[in-house]
Amino acid sequence: MKRKWIYNAAGLIFISAFIFLGWKYGLSPIYNTLNKIKETGKLLAHQSLRGLHSLPVKLPAGYISENQKMIDVVHYELNIDLYPPQKILKGKAVLTIKLLNDLKTIDLNFHDNMKISEVHLNGSETDFKSEGTRLSVLVNNSNLYMDTVRLAITYEGKPKRAGLGAFAFGQKNDKSVVYNLNEPVYASTWFPCNDMPTDKAYLDIYITNDSSKTSVSNGKLIETIKDGPRNTYHWKTFYPISTYLICVYSADYVNFTDKYVSQNKTDTMSIEYYVFPEHLEFAKKDFEDHTEMMEFFSGTFGEYPFLKEKYGVAEFLWQLGAMEHQTITGIGSNFLNGRKFFNDVYVHELAHHWWGNCVGPASWKDIWLNEGFATYCEALYAEGRSGAPALQSTMLSKYNENFQGILREPGDNLFSSTVYDKGAWVLHMLRWETGDSVFFRILRNYFEKYKYKTASTEDFKKVCERVSGKDLTKFFDQWIYEGDDQIKLEYSWKADREKNGYRISLELDQIQKGYQEYNFMLETKFDMAEGENIYKKFYVDSRNKTFEVSLNQKPDKITLDPNNWLLAEIRDKKSIE
Repeated sequence: MKRKWIYNAAGLIFISAFIFLGWKYGLSPIYNTLNKIKETGKLLAHQSLRGLHSLPVKLPAGYISENQKMIDVVHYELNIDLYPPQKILKGKAVLTIKLLNDLKTIDLNFHDNMKISEVHLNGSETDFKSEGTRLSVLVNNSNLYMDTVRLAITYEGKPKRAGLGAFAFGQKNDKSVVYNLNEPVYASTWFPCNDMPTDKAYLDIYITNDSSKTSVSNGKLIETIKDGPRNTYHWKTFYPISTYLICVYSADYVNFTDKYVSQNKTDTMSIEYYVFPEHLEFAKKDFEDHTEMMEFFSGTFGEYPFLKEKYGVAEFLWQLGAMEHQTITGIGSNFLNGRKFFNDVYVHELAHHWWGNCVGPASWKDIWLNEGFATYCEALYAEGRSGAPALQSTMLSKYNENFQGILREPGDNLFSSTVYDKGAWVLHMLRWETGDSVFFRILRNYFEKYKYKTASTEDFKKVCERVSGKDLTKFFDQWIYEGDDQIKLEYSWKADREKNGYRISLELDQIQKGYQEYNFMLETKFDMAEGENIYKKFYVDSRNKTFEVSLNQKPDKITLDPNNWLLAEIRDKKSIE
């Protein structure tokens, strides 16, 4: 009954529009309602309902200067004063920066529509230039190599809307709602920063707004300062954070909490929820599984990595999905209905706290390490709750006959189904390639090695090879670095009598037009009229391959990849007597 609304006309209209515009979970819940089936080896995806998985986000050319790679921001202190009626933000950013080279200027990202009134370096006023998205600050003393400096910038203005929203002053029921979406390169619309994921820093953020508002951000709430009609909320991180994950939510929230007990039972952490008053009862129902999700991921990958802070969910007005801001996920208000309809959204965003937030991407080309991992976590969680059939059905719901592009070269399609769903399939196939126990050791080793750091696809490959003891160059080339297709396989088989039974000849032909030759382990199921069915594994290492196996009886049917481990379209050409 909880999904009954899908079947009325209004629901269908809503879903069609929702899918067409959806990004980053605009349509993942819809995927999971589709009845995907596998008949004669072919997956029948409901292509007409897929729509667009993403809104393209163009990474601006030259956004990061060479100078920016020569600094290390150690700490941000952000003082954010909000004036929603005027859509004005007044800010003061104090950056503690280590200079990694002898620089004449410190380059940062900051949109030039924000008016800068003062810039001080180590307490002394200094010259600066603001043009486009680059702020260059003059370094008066040229002998600061390897020194740490303190840069203070005072500014104000109306933040530019860009990307998937950037910084938004919204309204609901005539009450203001402030929120932001920095990913991938829009933190610079509202504060000066070194806006690349590799430069993680610590954060203290002070958010001031009308006293009717609750203001929420990353990390732990240190204090609330009341000053007449305005309140300031001070949030602090105890773990480093990338700029794209820094957030502000400020609205007429109601707050309720839950508790998570660590794996070793020695620490208790608060789980915080901030929702609009009219959705309180919905949220209490929708959010109640978070403790179970956290226990599952902590047990699978390693302890929740932000245990000194919190985990939380805050409702916001971006209606196309959710965003995994570090320790405080933003969830669109239309995802709350009290029916747990969007549980996979909450699973995905929580999983990002291991994959994306704690272990961050070395570049935006590596975003599949965020999104493919979090998408596969949906399948892992389903498997953990309901077993192998749930793993299979979740993966089939993420199948696409024609993923576009190369996984490691997403271009402007950072949030495409290739990044999310093909990324998940690559992990699923890696699990098949290495075996279950090795695969989960890989993930735990990868998490431990790059915790609170950033990692590239090549870094992940090295961990995979070290833990598995295998050369995975071909696997990574065909699925991540080079391949823009998937396996398209035609097969035929015949059974010939021999002395003690039958010799089965299985002929395989790869017919895909993109990547020439996939290598993969192929499981084959022989359906027997008498006795148990027989399963065999064959390693396919050429475009055309024939395998022979002897059986004591002729099979009634042969099924390739019966447990759906491969991203493949498989067709039976014919059966030869």
